Amino acid sequence: MSSIRERNKALILRAASEEFADKGFAAAKTHDIASKAGVPKPNVYYYFKSKENLYREVLESIIEPILRASTPFDTAGEPQDVLRAYIRAKIHISRDLPFASKVFASEIMHGAPHLSADQVEQLNAQALHNIQCLQTWIDHGQIAPVDPHHLMFSIWAATQTYADFDWQIASITGKAKLDDTDYEAAIDTITRLVLKGCAPE
Repeated sequence: MSSIRERNKALILRAASEEFADKGFAAAKTHDIASKAGVPKPNVYYYFKSKENLYREVLESIIEPILRASTPFDTAGEPQDVLRAYIRAKIHISRDLPFASKVFASEIMHGAPHLSADQVEQLNAQALHNIQCLQTWIDHGQIAPVDPHHLMFSIWAATQTYADFDWQIASITGKAKLDDTDYEAAIDTITRLVLKGCAPE
């Protein structure tokens, strides 16, 4: 029974991610989410109680991977290894959770109205920790004296674009859909640019 429950919840959550990414919170309809998931509309309310709760679950599904992506950040780590692992993790989020990533980006662009105070605090604390690690490496001469805030923002932008603009990227590269070779090329290219740009002077 629990396996059926988990399967249905996963189907609904994925369908909701697609609908919210495509239409936004206000315009997305629960009957469209249920139809896309292949379940009766009452199931959406049975498992998630409301559209608002479902939207928050979509956000929760992406926040945990975002926080986990920063695991490599440690002032004792080698900057090249940390940055390489972080960029890879961020690209994998865009590859594996593209719709939830788009929902999260939209939420942030609208001032994070549906994120809890705890979630905002967690995300901000994570970002500040990463930036402090960058500053420590700068202070120790391990990377170039770039602005650590804007370095972090640049990595976010470069990796998030593979979720937000996946259709355009696929279209320009002449593919129906991005594949693993595209994501590996993105990881290699972004990593090379960041590491070269951060090389000690």
